[in-house]
Amino acid sequence: MMQSLNNSNLLSLSIWLPIVFGVLILAVGRDSRPGFTRVLALVGALASLAVTIPLITNFDNAHHGMQFVESSPWIERFNIFYTLGVDGLSLWFVPLTAFISVIVVISAWQVIETRIAQYMGSFLLLSGLMIGVFCALDGLLFYFFFEATLIPMFIIIGVFGGPNRVYAAFKFFLYTFFGSLLTLIAIIYLYNKAGGSFDILAWHNLPLTMKEQVLIFLAFLMAFAVKVPMWPVHTWLPDAHVEAPTGGSVVLAAIMLKLGAYGFLRFSLPIAPDASHYLAGFMITLSLIAVIYIGLVALVQKDMKKLVAYSSIAHMGFVTLGFFIFNEIGMQGGIVQMISHGFISGAMFLCIGVLYDRVHSREIAAYGGVVNRMPKFAAFVVLFSMANCGLPATSGFVGEFMVIMGAVQFNFWIGLLAATALILGAAYSLWMVKRVIFGKVANHHVDELTDINKREFFMFALLAIGVMVMGLYPAPFTDTMQVSVSDLLQHVSISKLPQ
Repeated sequence: MMQSLNNSNLLSLSIWLPIVFGVLILAVGRDSRPGFTRVLALVGALASLAVTIPLITNFDNAHHGMQFVESSPWIERFNIFYTLGVDGLSLWFVPLTAFISVIVVISAWQVIETRIAQYMGSFLLLSGLMIGVFCALDGLLFYFFFEATLIPMFIIIGVFGGPNRVYAAFKFFLYTFFGSLLTLIAIIYLYNKAGGSFDILAWHNLPLTMKEQVLIFLAFLMAFAVKVPMWPVHTWLPDAHVEAPTGGSVVLAAIMLKLGAYGFLRFSLPIAPDASHYLAGFMITLSLIAVIYIGLVALVQKDMKKLVAYSSIAHMGFVTLGFFIFNEIGMQGGIVQMISHGFISGAMFLCIGVLYDRVHSREIAAYGGVVNRMPKFAAFVVLFSMANCGLPATSGFVGEFMVIMGAVQFNFWIGLLAATALILGAAYSLWMVKRVIFGKVANHHVDELTDINKREFFMFALLAIGVMVMGLYPAPFTDTMQVSVSDLLQHVSISKLPQ
């Protein structure tokens, strides 16, 4: 069974099924038939999630190489192949992306009333393209998927966003697109260096000089740092989050930020290992600035969406910190943090969306005493906020604790500085909860609120289960990635400089 599934087309189905449904919805969906369009979107999202489940159940944790590999010629003249595969570093992001797409479709069920087909279709297209990024093993195929994700997200922000949506959409597009241009140059250079091959795994063993490695590392850094986003190229993210519709913010935080972090694992570290060690201090410094400084910035925000957006930047600082301390527990912690952040950040933005749909304000000052009118909703908000600040028994604790442990092994003072994020996270998360959820009913808008309906309860319950299960029993996640992380660290520890 394992062998037959490894020779199947599960990864292609995971990529192209949501894309086909997205195109179908754009072709036949009409605002005059909203029910049909919504059901078609949900069927597409659920079918996409269903085909990713066998990837988890049939993954061999003891095998460090690529699994479920597919390869066929794409552009034979230039030796470009349609090659897909996943290992312990990338596996969990495929079902996570499909799961978040289901959540987004459910969240928009009654909220989006016009251009429903364009909204749902854009998200399904985006889902397939993002899965393609995590599966691509050909350099040009990776770049194609990586850049193509910009188009549906640009539409989602620019068409369905807030008053300044056009500005935010263009800022998002220009930052991420220009950041990727140097990456394309690096990909072409590696293609020539490898004798005309775009095979990413072959690039991992190229004998590159230190100068070549540093330049390639910096070229990839331009794209991946913007996407994460790392300080100081993070300024596009708060604008994009504030203007994006709720579903756009969910996907942006839960999945799109992970594309950049994943790029470090698949490109920067294995292709330029000597440069990675050489520039580790620089990367650790940028990560700590994101963790501490951006955490302080989150403390002074008056807009709930901006607060959660800045908290996302701080949490992603943990991810890059975990990658560049070069020990197993730190790198595993970084990957676990990526997965956990997908659940928590998505849930936080959905909570804000629920309030915005009812009151049409994101300002913290516009609320107060919400628990008196929405007790079920308040319980979910408290849970997700606690997870956001790293409460033990939630998924937010596992990744951050592992990274801090790895950082202490690497250098005690770096570990101590990283640990301050737990204090800052608790400060801005609980401050927001106190102001918005607890206390007396602040105004008539809050007094008129109604608690979440069955659809919203189901949506939050799914995310809460993910947060709690991962927090109480993270073994399935860490066991899957352990062999691949060990293999990557062993690879990075061996110099690739020409002898």
